[in-house]
Amino acid sequence: MEPYTEGTFSVGNQEIHYVEAGKKGRQIALLIHGWSSSWYATSPLLGQLAQRFHVIAIDLPGYGQSPPLEETTTIPGYAELLAKLIGQISDGPVVLVGHSMGGMISLTLALAHPVLVERMVLLSPTISGRLSTAINLFISPITMMERFGLGSLVVTSTERAFVGLTDRLMRPVSFAERTGITEADYERLRMDARRPGQGRVRAECYRAMLENDLSGRLSQIETPSLVIWGAEDNTVPLRDAGVVDDEWPAADLRILPKAGHWPQFEAPDTTRRMVAAFLGLPLHSSALFKPVEEDELAQINEIAQFLVNSDVGSDLTLPQRTRLAAQCQVRVFEPGDVIAEAATISDELFIIQKGYVEVWKDPDSNSDNHNHEKIEHVANLRAGQITGELAMLDRGTRSADLIAGGEGATLLALSRERLRALVEDDSELGARFLWNMSMAMSTRVRFVLWQLNQERKGVAEQDAAFGRLPSRR
Repeated sequence: MEPYTEGTFSVGNQEIHYVEAGKKGRQIALLIHGWSSSWYATSPLLGQLAQRFHVIAIDLPGYGQSPPLEETTTIPGYAELLAKLIGQISDGPVVLVGHSMGGMISLTLALAHPVLVERMVLLSPTISGRLSTAINLFISPITMMERFGLGSLVVTSTERAFVGLTDRLMRPVSFAERTGITEADYERLRMDARRPGQGRVRAECYRAMLENDLSGRLSQIETPSLVIWGAEDNTVPLRDAGVVDDEWPAADLRILPKAGHWPQFEAPDTTRRMVAAFLGLPLHSSALFKPVEEDELAQINEIAQFLVNSDVGSDLTLPQRTRLAAQCQVRVFEPGDVIAEAATISDELFIIQKGYVEVWKDPDSNSDNHNHEKIEHVANLRAGQITGELAMLDRGTRSADLIAGGEGATLLALSRERLRALVEDDSELGARFLWNMSMAMSTRVRFVLWQLNQERKGVAEQDAAFGRLPSRR
């Protein structure tokens, strides 16, 4: 992993340890880990999100390097503390990424303070607070001691035995049978789970999740959210995913095979693709720690805004338009410049961003032999329209010359390779783009057919006026 910066926030009397990546001044993505872990639980997404956001991954109080709360830990208490933190470090709504209990904290925060949260990504979030039977069996002794007030001395004295049991049971309970987690990541997560001094906060959080059942409240959430669950999650069982499906139809719920409670580690590429699509990350690659520079990000945002009224931008969300914009190459042409020639092979589609493009064609040419002496001006294509789509799709030859108009032209070039990668990376965006392209082609063909019918009608009227036999044109 690339180097990151770490530090400590002070929210009142509470210190919160964090690591950060990405450029300061951008929108904040706040990453919140779950029970018995630390900021490292969200680390597979840290660098990817840094493409576009100022990413801050925290250690919740009592975990990692953050000292525990002075008062008893509760989920609403965590949520209120993070609300104060957001108000302290951000000048606008943030993106929340929460894993497990961190997902429950994110949801609780969004319910209490919706104005603070723009979007959420929830990884195997705790909804009802009721964990799996396996978790309940080996966590219940320590929670019973805490519940009946036997004191921190007993909790501390039994903690070593507890974490030993955790080590033995963690892998089958937490991960899928065919998990893709690396041994190094597993060892790091295990170290977090067995970190000394966390017995009390673990017990308090276990009870806090049970007392914060969100069933029946999810329908109140209006924050756009992506929910990713492992099909073999044996920590937060899939019955909680059923609650999401029943009560929160607006959420984008995805179930991943061969993943358990840690999809970000067990199926990292798939998880990153889904997150990139949902948050509109510029790069479709899952390459980490490659922040997009300010001028490039500004250009991407400008193109994304332009695409709203283009042939291919209909019904695309802002994140989808941002991802599409990042795949386009900007090309600027002076008036009269040749953009493309007929009879040449091409695999690019052009979206006209500024100016207009003249289309010139040899009306008698039905082959690849291009007769420059006969070409005629047949149309002008304006900003927002596409051209070259057929050649891009089948890698065939272009059927006309494209010339920059009298004001010059700025084009967005999208290659076949980039489009295929986008379709594979984000099937929903790819399907919508292809649908929009088909509709634009259909509209253009219908207009051309109308023109031909009008021309034939005019010829027929002339023939009738002069008493000639109908033309066979």
